[in-house]
Amino acid sequence: MAILPLGLISVYQTYNVLDERRALSGLALLEQTQQAAAGGREIIGAAISSAETLAALMPVVQRSDGTCRQVMDRLVDASNLSVFAGFVDGDGVLVCASTDDRTTPGETSSILSDSNRLTRKVEMRSLEFLGGVATVTVSVPAFDGGRFAGTVWIAVPVTALNTALTTAAPELDLALFQDQGEIVATESFAEDRRSVLPENRTLEELAARERDTFRDTNRKGEIRDFAVVPIVEGRVFAMGSWPPQHLGGLVMPIYEEAMALYFPLLMWIITIGVAYIGVHRLVIRHVRRLRTWMHLYASGRGDLENARLDNAPEELEVVAESFRAMTRRLSELDRHREEDLQEKRVLLREIHHRVKNNLQLISSMMNMQMRATNSPEAKRLLHRVRDRVMALSAIHRYLYLARKLSRVRADELLDEIIQQLVVVGTVDELGHRINVTTELEPIEISPDQSVPLSLLATEAATNAVKHCGASGDGTAWLNIALTAPDDATLCLSVVNSRAPNYEAAHDDAAQQEERSDGSGLGSRLIQSFAEQLNGTLETETLPNRYELHVVFPRAWHDYSPDTD
Repeated sequence: MAILPLGLISVYQTYNVLDERRALSGLALLEQTQQAAAGGREIIGAAISSAETLAALMPVVQRSDGTCRQVMDRLVDASNLSVFAGFVDGDGVLVCASTDDRTTPGETSSILSDSNRLTRKVEMRSLEFLGGVATVTVSVPAFDGGRFAGTVWIAVPVTALNTALTTAAPELDLALFQDQGEIVATESFAEDRRSVLPENRTLEELAARERDTFRDTNRKGEIRDFAVVPIVEGRVFAMGSWPPQHLGGLVMPIYEEAMALYFPLLMWIITIGVAYIGVHRLVIRHVRRLRTWMHLYASGRGDLENARLDNAPEELEVVAESFRAMTRRLSELDRHREEDLQEKRVLLREIHHRVKNNLQLISSMMNMQMRATNSPEAKRLLHRVRDRVMALSAIHRYLYLARKLSRVRADELLDEIIQQLVVVGTVDELGHRINVTTELEPIEISPDQSVPLSLLATEAATNAVKHCGASGDGTAWLNIALTAPDDATLCLSVVNSRAPNYEAAHDDAAQQEERSDGSGLGSRLIQSFAEQLNGTLETETLPNRYELHVVFPRAWHDYSPDTD
């Protein structure tokens, strides 16, 4: 970027030099064109001077036809260029003309038709010939005492003008043209004589500008410098053209001009390329390699101790060594953290194992107490307490055996608890066999949710077994389901069958109190566990079954209810 201003300045200066050279080439062409057109200027100027002299003499000599013709003959004979001279009066009548066997009256018809013009003109007779020769005619009005007397005409052969242009400057393409855009003469008056004209400008436009230089392509498709100079002021002009020139006069091709103009820009581009290659070799490739190391380390690769840069600058080597030192420290910290985590995991599993053993010991002691007790009510109460203890024991047993302690598979935990509480062949109080079915979806919950969910399932399943009765078809059944209605909530459902005459057969209302209005201990525990899960408890008593549903959020929120 620092080189860019220098390149722009160089381009600007080169452009100015080229522009100045074009201007010098144009000025040189203008001078050459003016010099080359000197021969044509002399021929046309001589014809105009002779016509003006005759116009001054016509009021005197026109009175004598013989004298007028002798003057015209002498003018043509004395000049090597004029081929015809004549005088036409104001009425368009040819008064006198030079005698020439090659000239016939019919060939002067256009002269007679234009003889009433009062202005001097120079025109090209391309379609009419005098004596079979193409001519350039000059007309000058003659006056007698201030009154228009007629027009003097002098004709010059075109070949004389062509010869003058050819010998003047062979390196130039020259052409003479009128102000009306008609070509008067060229170096070679052939069919392709207009090929030397500019392609994008008309002769009328060039005549209006009189003296000018410009660059354009000719009608051959060649790029040329053009110059226009007046021969007869406001009437006849000379146009010369040549290829673009060096200051020394040598032709400079266009591609060389383009190279001179765009070479600084090319040098700047090459400099940018070299700078990029240098920066890439010294910096970019090493930075990319460091970035690759970082990506590898972020993806879990820690074996970067032997990673090295290839001939990197000292500053980048320091950065690479700092990165390696950082990875060593982080790897060491990760290793210590993993060891600490493994140690804590082992200790936590040991705690769960010990708690499980203690709970099982308490359960065994309660079994011994039940066997030693003769009171059925006491045995029933001890049996309920033992079931709750075994539910807690199942939780700690699962956590002891689980591979991941942060999440608990609720379906596996509930299945183990149900197997402990309800075994195949279970019968209700009336001796009916109970068919137990489960519908447990594979759902993960947090360890904090596992305790209230397990105790809730224990209480609900225990009550269901206790109060399950044979339905109308004579079968008793119990269904326990854990489902996920949507991504945000879970639902625990415990549904058991009821005998049609269940309420009439049991006079005491213990079950109704526990399961309907919540006055029993089991109902209060179920309600408390549902609140700990931040869930809602719904029960429905039907003639043939009893339904209990607890809907709670999947995501755990801290909750500390006041329980009895």
